[in-house]
Amino acid sequence: GIGGAFQYGLQISIINSPAEYIKSFIRETWLRRYGYSPTEELITLMWSFVVSIYSIGGLLGSSSAGYLSVRFGRKKAMLFANIPALLSATLMGLSRLCGSFEMIIAGRIFSGVCGGLALNIHLMYAGECAPRKLRGLIAITASTAIAIGKFVGFALGLREVLGVDALWPVLMAANALPALVQLLTLPFFPDSPRYLLIDKKDKEGCI
Repeated sequence: GIGGAFQYGLQISIINSPAEYIKSFIRETWLRRYGYSPTEELITLMWSFVVSIYSIGGLLGSSSAGYLSVRFGRKKAMLFANIPALLSATLMGLSRLCGSFEMIIAGRIFSGVCGGLALNIHLMYAGECAPRKLRGLIAITASTAIAIGKFVGFALGLREVLGVDALWPVLMAANALPALVQLLTLPFFPDSPRYLLIDKKDKEGCI
């Protein structure tokens, strides 16, 4: 779940604590770029884009989860979901260095794609791999991973951790860590028996 539903929970909560810092960054960038200070309405509009664009990415990710999980298999599709996660971490982590608030918006789209893919494929993959007696318990791990992701996002956003002006780009790039952990560990996991039997016609692999 660390590269699945955890990513979704993390991205929902992680955006809350650096709100004022990101607004200040947008204001400073706009002033430096255009030579005048933006209105509060414009700052609010840009911040709304940063927050809500995640849902658009989530819609794109959720819409393509079914196709990718059938075309490439549940495991490979989950590995693929880490690509937008790493892209989003790179864009948001370097946004301040590059002086571009647009990179934060683009990064949020990619993190939404990751969340939409990971959440749907996690449920599918875990449910299909679980033994019959443990299927219900394993399916609940998605909800648990979301809750843990939210908790970790709030914890990282504390002032004592990464919730300060100097470190908010690091906070926004924190989703790279679970993506890297999954990229290193998931290849050792088996593929879904249902996928092997129904989509790949591999009865021996399924057994």
